[in-house]
Amino acid sequence: MTAPYRLSFTTGGLFVPEAPVVVACYLTHRDWQKTRDQVRQDKLLQVRTDAAATRISKELIARLELLTEAELQALQELNLRDRAYLLWAAACRRYQLIHDFAIDVLREHHLLRRRQVTLSDYDSFYNSKALWHPELDALAQSTQSKLRQNLFRMLREADLLSTQHLIQPALPSPYLAQLLAQQGPEQLLVFPATDMDIQRWLT
Repeated sequence: MTAPYRLSFTTGGLFVPEAPVVVACYLTHRDWQKTRDQVRQDKLLQVRTDAAATRISKELIARLELLTEAELQALQELNLRDRAYLLWAAACRRYQLIHDFAIDVLREHHLLRRRQVTLSDYDSFYNSKALWHPELDALAQSTQSKLRQNLFRMLREADLLSTQHLIQPALPSPYLAQLLAQQGPEQLLVFPATDMDIQRWLT
């Protein structure tokens, strides 16, 4: 039986500015529950409401928990582009739907030299997955739209799509590529890159 998709990525994007703050807190405590508590109690995310801080910290920590210690350490030191790439990889680990879209649509378009990913491409992908995932059909239309909107926001924040939805080939540093590949070379398939590109990153 196909495992249901997690479908809670309706707001927030990649949280590129917030992630280093949360990771720094975690690296002090080495405990995610203590990290959650301090982030909320000390208002480290500097958002307007407690409800927003709770929602953002919960969502961000759920992704950061899937990074290795080495990846968390690196996140503090990476340049902005690599940091966004790492947070994109974390979102793909957390959400199988995003992971599948990254490989089935984003990378496949890149390999076929189709320069643009459209909203219609997403809708076709979503509808094809709904054949095997009834939880997708069960969502309200407004929630489906929010998922699509936020996925495209993440792609723009990761600099993998332009504002015109043109594919931007991934350009990770060799350091980041090799760090991600420690969890298996398939970790790099969520980026628009050819097999030759990936081979070059790892050598």
